Amino acid sequence: MNIKLVGTLIGISLIACPLLYIFVGPALDASQLEVLKLLSIITGCSALFCFIVGEATTNNSQMDKLWSLLPIAYTWIIAAKGGMSPRLVVMACLVTLWGLRLTFNFARKGAYKLKFWEGEEDYRWKVLRAKKEFQPHWKWMVFNFFFICIYQNTLVLMTTFPALVLMNVDVSFGWMDVVAAALMLGFIVYETIADEQQWAFQSKKWKMLREGKKLEDLPSPYNKGFNTIGLWGVSRHPNYFAEQSIWCCFYLFTIGGGIGIVNWSIIGALLLIVLFLGSSAFAEEISLSKYPEYADYCKKVSKFFPGKRYYYAPSV
Repeated sequence: MNIKLVGTLIGISLIACPLLYIFVGPALDASQLEVLKLLSIITGCSALFCFIVGEATTNNSQMDKLWSLLPIAYTWIIAAKGGMSPRLVVMACLVTLWGLRLTFNFARKGAYKLKFWEGEEDYRWKVLRAKKEFQPHWKWMVFNFFFICIYQNTLVLMTTFPALVLMNVDVSFGWMDVVAAALMLGFIVYETIADEQQWAFQSKKWKMLREGKKLEDLPSPYNKGFNTIGLWGVSRHPNYFAEQSIWCCFYLFTIGGGIGIVNWSIIGALLLIVLFLGSSAFAEEISLSKYPEYADYCKKVSKFFPGKRYYYAPSV
């Protein structure tokens, strides 16, 4: 992830959001605008919190901690303001399930502490901070303020826009909503499996490394350093694939609500896909620098969509 990508993401957002709202619709009514105002205040407070605490502690995972919690709050606020209609309640329940799963996965990595400003930082921030593009520190502060704090907080809010446009819809819960809910739940399960497989692989690998063994001496496939087991053998980022798909499925509820096949609330899902393209590229840049066989893995295995299985020879 680099400054050009950040500029592109912010530029797309500033241009696409108002254009979609103006030319595609639907327009928000007064009650929806009031809810959007409330959610925007929460988003702004969250961004300010992430910046101040992140700079004070040099732990830039403050937004990572809130990423899985804010959508839960946003969707339940919308559901409550929308009269707790069946569609909004189902959407809020699914987001809650998604958020609890993601929070648990991040928590077991040591991200959350009683002293909320502490906790394990995502390793990628440290690598990114050290890049020459972000030296001296004021450049990193600008990146942190506009991208990590403001942009990512805004993006999280945008992913819940499908619920907002459905807040006052009186179309009954129908077959399209069932399809959207089933697909979203399926991808939540898919992502859970991917995360469990990654957790099991990395836990076992690091256990052996802490025992004093060298990476190259570990049994296959652990000696590669990266996971090729289960879903990770048919996709390099099955968790990212599921995450993007979850929010695309969330958007499908707007079709069930009669908003139309294309409406401006899709912007959150689209920008999330762009974000993961950059995030996955940066993660792979790190893996390529650490693991000799990762380049071969990239050539043989699809980045997101499940495809041909990567072969590894298990140790006898």
